[in-house]
Amino acid sequence: MDLVDIKILFFAASKEIAGCSESTLKLNKVISFEDLKAIICSTFGLQSIANNFVLAVNQNYIESGSVIELSLGDEIAVIPPLSAG
Repeated sequence: MDLVDIKILFFAASKEIAGCSESTLKLNKVISFEDLKAIICSTFGLQSIANNFVLAVNQNYIESGSVIELSLGDEIAVIPPLSAG
């Protein structure tokens, strides 16, 4: 099992809930979208918004059901929907 350190970036509500704007996680180099989202939710307490955010790797949105290949230096952004008004 190959692990890689990945930077996690938080925006808007996810930043408030996680209590930081960025952090790092040691993740499998190959990981499913669902496993990645579950790990981020459990590690940073984001279960309350789990159905309300998208993930992006290196500024590219990733979709449910996809398998992601991560490399050292990659960044994962946790992007909740922006509230209007």
